[in-house]
Amino acid sequence: MPRMRRKADLPSKICAACGLSFAWRKKWERDWDNVKYCSDRCRRAKGSA
Repeated sequence: MPRMRRKADLPSKICAACGLSFAWRKKWERDWDNVKYCSDRCRRAKGSA
């Protein structure tokens, strides 16, 4: 069984809307290169900022 990774060891990015750092999530595994926003709220607010 694979060993667990610490959250600090996971890749991270800066959100294009709010500017905060966010870490890799399992649900983004296949599409990590295209992820730009940390949440749905930031994705919806992208045009108003």
